Amino acid sequence: MRPVHCFATVAILASAAVTAFAQPIISAKSGVIANAEGKVLIDNAEVQQSVTHFPEVKEGSVLRTEDGRVELMLPPGFMLRMGENAALKMVANRLIDTRVELQSGSAVLEVDQVKPDYNVSIALKDAVVNLSKVGVYRFDCEPARFKVFQGSATVDIGGQSVMVGTGKMLALGGGLASVEKFDLEQTDSLDNWSRRQAEAMAVANVSGAKYRDDSYSSGNGNAWVYNPYYDMYTYMPMSGRMCNQFYSLCYYSPSAAYQTFVVLPRMIGYIPSVGGYHGTVSGSSTPTASPTLSRPIGSGVSSGGSTGGGGVAGLGGRGTGFGGGGAGGHGK
Repeated sequence: MRPVHCFATVAILASAAVTAFAQPIISAKSGVIANAEGKVLIDNAEVQQSVTHFPEVKEGSVLRTEDGRVELMLPPGFMLRMGENAALKMVANRLIDTRVELQSGSAVLEVDQVKPDYNVSIALKDAVVNLSKVGVYRFDCEPARFKVFQGSATVDIGGQSVMVGTGKMLALGGGLASVEKFDLEQTDSLDNWSRRQAEAMAVANVSGAKYRDDSYSSGNGNAWVYNPYYDMYTYMPMSGRMCNQFYSLCYYSPSAAYQTFVVLPRMIGYIPSVGGYHGTVSGSSTPTASPTLSRPIGSGVSSGGSTGGGGVAGLGGRGTGFGGGGAGGHGK
């Protein structure tokens, strides 16, 4: 459970929020822990989280979970989520050379944006998976296998280089490397938790993009940004909108969020929301299409249409009005 931070006045809260948004994590290294739930350890020392301290898995260190889960930020746009009773070693932590070895358990990697100078690979048993495409990937040690829910990756194993695409899996338990299909609907608690975390991160992105100061667009680059209102880290592109098709989510730069959630609704008369087809034009009950991907988010989208703009709701919570109106409807 994340710590609850109390502030004496609204002014202090606002000041802290502005300061936090103005300080994105721009690191030359991978391995900062975004979130830890339950018992999580780095080199046998239990992880302690706070707003002012960002636990980091340094090169050569081992990140391990017992009855817990953890989110690990690799290069901006690469979020690795590890389940219970798992362990990984940070082999190399530079953005241009990020190498992780999954030693036990399972992990899911969400990739929302790639860059030519980002090189990310994950070792699993005798295989090395090289990741350079947007998508969602699953790694399991027992039995040893690699799944691609969306995207594609190259796997180096036994002197071979095998391409694994969407809906395919590769068993890594010896013998010839053969790619086979798997059912995308067969998921477990780790897959479902990863989706929920991705949904929350996308909502926090829209909230954070709206409140980011103008200096962000002057060249800070893609970054992980802390959103104090949601008490979590989110991904912030430098420009445009980056979408993950499997999770049906998009991440907006500050300028793209402004254009999408403020300018366009005023110009053409609809109220966008973070996923699916939600929201209504003020004074009308006619549903309007969202500019995001057509597949709706599973939870936490706004269906409210208050005067002046629709809301973007948190998971099960209230939305933040983007068109100058009141709070959005309760999340589904």
